[in-house]
This record gives sequence, structure tokens and C-alpha cells, in this order.
Amino acid sequence: MIGYTSLGTADLARATAFYDPLLAELAAKQIMAFDDFIVWANADGGPAFSIHVPENGKPYSVGNGVMVALVAKDSAQVDAIHAKALELGGADEGKPGFRAEGFYAAYFRDPDGNKLNIHHMAG
Repeated sequence: MIGYTSLGTADLARATAFYDPLLAELAAKQIMAFDDFIVWANADGGPAFSIHVPENGKPYSVGNGVMVALVAKDSAQVDAIHAKALELGGADEGKPGFRAEGFYAAYFRDPDGNKLNIHHMAG
């Protein structure tokens, strides 16, 4: 299973200002912080999420077709996370709603252009 996911950034301070309040909505907080990357996780010890400045010294770029999906506790949290992402400077990539039976989701991009999904599997 997944231990953690990582996305790149061109500006770690800007990424931190975006992800600190956004991931707090999912009860996640920073568990590691260094000059070139930051890691967030929940207290339950589940998968973590990190943002990194590229280690190879080359400019950051968005991965075409790459997306990180975050799990919400319910559809109201999907709505709230999507709204929070836009409030924090993210871009809308798909408003909250059902994409398939039982799959309620929304899509957004962070300030670096990384694509994220927030979803809830409704019963």
C-alpha cells in the first residue's frame, strides 16, 4: 500500500502556505520539515503527503497525468476542501459533485499546478 505521496514545488514557502491550512482540514499536520521538503500526516499513522523542491537542481514541472487523491469523511468535507483550496489560491479543475454512483469528488490544482482530487465514497 501507499506509504506517502510526493509532489514538487517551485516555491516551498508558497506551497507550505497552501498546504498547511488545506491539510489541516483533513486533520493532518507537518511531521517533518527541512529546507527542501515538508511532510504532512494524520495522527493515525496512515499515508503521508509531501512537497519537495526538485533534488536534481532542474526546474520544477508538473507531471502530465499525475494526480494525488485525498479522502474526505463525507461529501460536505469534499465541498469544504475544494472551497478552501480555491480560497488559498488553487485553481478549479472540477466542482464538487457525483462523478459515478457513490463517488462524490472535486478536483483542483495547487499554486504550482499539481492536480489533486478530494473524494468520498458515499454509501
